[in-house]
Amino acid sequence: MADETLQFSATQRNAEDGAPGAAAAFPYDRMTVERFRAAFPRARWRDDLRAWFVPGTRAERRLQAWSSREWTGVLAHADERGRDAFSFEPITSPYLEVADGFIVRTPYSRAVVAELRAVPWARWDPALKAWRVPFRSFEELRSHWPAIEAAARLAEPEERRKREESRKALPEHEGRRAEAAERRRKRYPVPEDALPPLDRVLMTHAGCVVFEAVTGELVDPMIAARFYPGVTAGPAALIWAAWRRPLHAELVKAWPARTPPGPAELARGWWQPTIEVLREERRRAASLERASATRRSYAP
Repeated sequence: MADETLQFSATQRNAEDGAPGAAAAFPYDRMTVERFRAAFPRARWRDDLRAWFVPGTRAERRLQAWSSREWTGVLAHADERGRDAFSFEPITSPYLEVADGFIVRTPYSRAVVAELRAVPWARWDPALKAWRVPFRSFEELRSHWPAIEAAARLAEPEERRKREESRKALPEHEGRRAEAAERRRKRYPVPEDALPPLDRVLMTHAGCVVFEAVTGELVDPMIAARFYPGVTAGPAALIWAAWRRPLHAELVKAWPARTPPGPAELARGWWQPTIEVLREERRRAASLERASATRRSYAP
């Protein structure tokens, strides 16, 4: 079993009842998941581990036996078929190399990362600073390749420079710059008589945040009207609160609201997020954290 195919650990415990078990993680593939669920019907997906949790004291040994049966012949045959398919109809691109599998090397692009994450078995190789894709994933890689190559070309430094110059020429450029500068201040207006709880995941008109402090500084009415039109204080004054974006782990633990926010909550500017909002925010946070890790590994 190769390290990139399936990984598991017996040191995990069930988050609900503390029962022992093993966490199994492997690149997403629909057929593999179906075979895994058939072999381990009691397995459950754990968001906090980003892996399948198999309960039982013998879970690790069962996973070892299953993985040795599952991968040895099946993957070798799939790789051979993918190699033959590539020989018959190859992909020619400056971003693709062929070695013991495919090596995809492009300028950093979120779109490229998203496309490659959708290819089963694709993985980032920090040593090569490139993506590795086995031959068995050739058909999936070919279906995603037009989008990958287009995004890679747009991520080239010269193309980025052209787009930046075009944006600067637009009339609304100054307004966007002002909005971006305001976001970088990491501040948000809150009514003086309805202060948000600190260190807790909350939803606002600026997205999901965790408030870290209430400064007490009064908000300029012109700034509030321009950048935060959804927040109305009523008879109370608006004051600034400092915030940060929540981590994926914090979003997983956040308690959802049972109902959507009402007019009063929307007017004060902050409220408890619903489970639908939390799920979307969790996906976004996980994607951003993965992208951040990938950018660090891309750096020389």
